[in-house]
Amino acid sequence: MAHTSHPKLRVRRIYDPPEPDDGLRVLVDRLWPRGVAKADAHIDTWPKDLTPSTGLRRWFHSPEGEYEEFCRRYERELAEPDAAEALSDLRARAAEGPVTLLTAAKDPPHSHTEVLLQALNAS
Repeated sequence: MAHTSHPKLRVRRIYDPPEPDDGLRVLVDRLWPRGVAKADAHIDTWPKDLTPSTGLRRWFHSPEGEYEEFCRRYERELAEPDAAEALSDLRARAAEGPVTLLTAAKDPPHSHTEVLLQALNAS
């Protein structure tokens, strides 16, 4: 079940088998997903500069964590120079062909992937 926001950008769970139309497969989680062998993941790139920081991830999963504030904080992280450069690179790759963002998040539409998709779709 793919979540599509842009014809060449989509989000899938890392636990779903690769599909021929995935194009560039990009892991967008800071930690390697549990139970997935690296050989089976078919990951093309893992740009950790695009993932939520460890501190932000821990805060979000704590009792104080709240999704709207998480989104604001993550947008600020994505505006930092290394993340902005990685966003620009990934945006250029999406202009060349399909890009599939892979996550272990149980509910991708309510995770960092939505913020990342919005940032990638912004010009």
